[in-house]
Amino acid sequence: MTVSAETAWPTDARAHAQARTRDGVVDTLRGVAILMVIGIHSLPKADGSAFVTAVDAALRPCVPIFLFVSGYLTARSGHVPLVKRVWRTIVPYTIAFIAAYVFMALANPAMDHRPAVALARYVFAYVFVYYYVFVYVGCTVALWAAIALAGEDEGRDRRLILLLLLAIPVGLAFGAYIDPLLQHLGVGEAIIDEVRMRDLPFWFAFMAAGTLAGLFGAGALFHTMRYPLAAAAVAAYAVYAGVRIAGIGDAANYDSVAFFLYAILACIVLLGFAPESAALATLGSASYFIYLWHIFVIMALRQFDALQLHPILSTIVEYTAALSICAAAVLLLRRVMPPRIAQGLGI
Repeated sequence: MTVSAETAWPTDARAHAQARTRDGVVDTLRGVAILMVIGIHSLPKADGSAFVTAVDAALRPCVPIFLFVSGYLTARSGHVPLVKRVWRTIVPYTIAFIAAYVFMALANPAMDHRPAVALARYVFAYVFVYYYVFVYVGCTVALWAAIALAGEDEGRDRRLILLLLLAIPVGLAFGAYIDPLLQHLGVGEAIIDEVRMRDLPFWFAFMAAGTLAGLFGAGALFHTMRYPLAAAAVAAYAVYAGVRIAGIGDAANYDSVAFFLYAILACIVLLGFAPESAALATLGSASYFIYLWHIFVIMALRQFDALQLHPILSTIVEYTAALSICAAAVLLLRRVMPPRIAQGLGI
């Protein structure tokens, strides 16, 4: 099968104009993903609870969705505006990092404030749940490099497709072997967990898959097969959740083969059903802002002993409060802030 330049790599002005406009379906998918993110962080810390693990497992495709749709949109636009994407990622992160650092310092008077430690916190995102900021940056750089390596001549489409196809098994191999390798080297479990959260080759596999879906225009095919694919996704979820609950083989939360299978099918199914909701699209268009700031609400609520209710009730309260406050903040800031400042906040 060959993929023509017109099919795989839209370069005319009209395609670029379409890529620059908001896509209601993509923003809706991002809205679904950010709801899943809030859900994960609102769950109670209940080690050994099969129910909590099952719910957590169901919500885990959130980061893959963001990476998948980023690749999908890149395929439609035909290029990666690397400097712009990195700048629009780092500036809001820096603002949120400063606020998070202050929050952590107030909560922990004994916090280490040495410059080297503070710099390490920033570079490795050791505040709240910001480690995926640099996962996204790393995957974006990797996609930019893949497109650059593909070249500019008439064979670039085939070369790019080959690079992206190879990236998927490479990512799975990294996910499968990084854990036992680090254990063999005597690395502690805490460090291994940190490494696996930032397993860039594994996470890039989702961006590569999304780019391939965009290059081949696979949305129509996914739509035709959406019900069988949905059944496959449910089965894959059962395997992933079962592996984690029973501790069978590689039961990691993040970069296991079982997780990849469930998460990639979830991405494909969502694209196949192509939902479009104005409310979810509004959340999705501001998903980065919500990602950076929703955790403040959850962490603040957890500071009050009086609000330590039954785990299920606490989850509902935290989820509702985080979503409501962030959604209200998005609507307010969009109304009162100049567009450039709002963009600097990730809105």
